[in-house]
Amino acid sequence: MNIQQIIAKKRDKESLNKEEIKYFVEEYVKGNITDYQAAALVMAIYLNGMTDEETTELTLQMAHSGEILDLSSIGKTVVDKHSTGGVGDKITIVLMPIIASLGIPVAKMSGRGLGFTGGTADKLESIPGYNTVIEMDKFIQNVKKIGISLITQTANLAPADKKLYALRDSIACVESKPLIASSIMSKKIAAGAEKIVLDVTVGNGAFMKTKEDAMEISEMMKNIGNLANRETICVLTNMDEPVGKAVGNTLEIIETIECLKGNMPQDIKTIVLEIGSYIIKLSGNGENIEENKRKILENIENGKAYEKFIELVGNQNGDIEYIKNPDKFPKAKYILPVISEKAGYVEKLDAEKVGVTSVDLGAGRIKKEDSIDYTVGIWLEKKISDKVEKGEILAYIHANGEEKGKQAVEDIKQAYQITANAIKEPEYILGIV
Repeated sequence: MNIQQIIAKKRDKESLNKEEIKYFVEEYVKGNITDYQAAALVMAIYLNGMTDEETTELTLQMAHSGEILDLSSIGKTVVDKHSTGGVGDKITIVLMPIIASLGIPVAKMSGRGLGFTGGTADKLESIPGYNTVIEMDKFIQNVKKIGISLITQTANLAPADKKLYALRDSIACVESKPLIASSIMSKKIAAGAEKIVLDVTVGNGAFMKTKEDAMEISEMMKNIGNLANRETICVLTNMDEPVGKAVGNTLEIIETIECLKGNMPQDIKTIVLEIGSYIIKLSGNGENIEENKRKILENIENGKAYEKFIELVGNQNGDIEYIKNPDKFPKAKYILPVISEKAGYVEKLDAEKVGVTSVDLGAGRIKKEDSIDYTVGIWLEKKISDKVEKGEILAYIHANGEEKGKQAVEDIKQAYQITANAIKEPEYILGIV
């Protein structure tokens, strides 16, 4: 067997067998297959697709290319939650302390932001002292001790996926559905969870621009989960506008604190209740979705979810005084209003444009090695369907450079479309697979 034969087979639209996929993944990780050979195969996959069996086999081989985390010592069913990415997406940081407060263990690894989509690890690291880089033994100990640990992914988890993702990015093959599905699921399987709830974002601020594409990739991931003996549910959520009001690392932590105190924007509340209720169901702690939603609301109202967040932050060396008093967080030098030039209703709020603007301010990365300015970002005062008067504030720009701030004001003006006619509130949950 050699890589040329495997490339030729996929080029000619044939299916690869288990041995061929195993050979490719193993030899690529070892460095015996070059990047240009791997790129040829990835391009052939991008153009010709993969069968469900091929996609599942690629997922399993990538998952087993490094360490597989064993969470069995936790002693309870662990349900993992993953988002396919978006703008202002702080759902993990809001939801997982709620889940842990209900006695359901949370052992969650999250990625960093790249491009216009933010990363959960970066947001957590905007809390002074919070440590996301933890050894696996300590990670599991944390979960046993307080029921929750949120960290970043380790280097030896699905290393084949890391190599292939970087390659796909460099040769314009990120959008391949089988490769996206196998990338997400390989990391989830390697992370050790028995059951998985996926937040599949849909819209102009997501990788999946249409509901049809999102349904297709959800079916793929659900099939992979079933074949890999990991029960998987996909919740399709709306990413045509950013989630919540805050976009930017510190700003999103401040919004998270407000949410855990019960002050939730409607979109965050709807998404948290839907995804959370399925996590509770999969964990074996409640079959009735509506009853599960009531449990979530109860632990927000009684303060247990907020207390669990403080416990999480303190346990990972974060300074809990910042959580108790968010005014302590460092602020950007310039806070500039975006003022509406006409009256009406917000018809559109371009999530991708908001995300790109936040990156331009310094809140995200273009390249993996870029550093982040935690204090900058955008606070959205008006969202889709909101009524606006002429001269009213649409948003605030948080910037550390005056020129960057002024440019961001103009860019965010362009992200809003205002119409004379009333607009109905968008749907936040677009489907369950």
